[in-house]
Amino acid sequence: MTATYTFDIFTTLDGFASYTEDGDWGGYWGKQGPEFLDRRLALYGEEQRLVLGANTFRQFQQALGPEVTDPVNTRMKHMPTTVISSTLRNPLDWPNATVISGDAVETLARLKQESDIPLRSHGSLSLNRALMAAGLVDRVQLTIFPVITGRTGTEPIFQNAADFDLDLIESRTLDGHTQELIYRPTPHL
Repeated sequence: MTATYTFDIFTTLDGFASYTEDGDWGGYWGKQGPEFLDRRLALYGEEQRLVLGANTFRQFQQALGPEVTDPVNTRMKHMPTTVISSTLRNPLDWPNATVISGDAVETLARLKQESDIPLRSHGSLSLNRALMAAGLVDRVQLTIFPVITGRTGTEPIFQNAADFDLDLIESRTLDGHTQELIYRPTPHL
């Protein structure tokens, strides 16, 4: 059995995953509402394994710290987590997290074969671009916040990625303005 792997990412309308410090947007670009937060809690309430690259893991550690108070981040922090890294070592100061060193593509291919539960990655842009190029991403879940960060946007999500055709599997509008789009990617030949 092959587990489903979802690349889950937040973005602005112009395709940025984050913004510079002088952007002064706040978390979720200040656009989170009750539907969005309920949806995220439901998504992370399902049994699954979180897969992160080292940079995103370090960002999560710094942002969440030892005392997590919001329910979505609390759930994420306590999920079974695999960190694919050549720089981090076990044990990690994070509940249920394990580091696997080695080639990310080979590691995820093995995880997909061995896992009895779905796999989900949030962020980890360079990791997920490589996994998409290798054909290992089953779903791209794109949450588009209604902002343009042309001046302050950083981390273009698909910069230097391979070309893909996307088949829309699901879509929803949250809080009347935030779009969640779930696609099945296939390499464009």
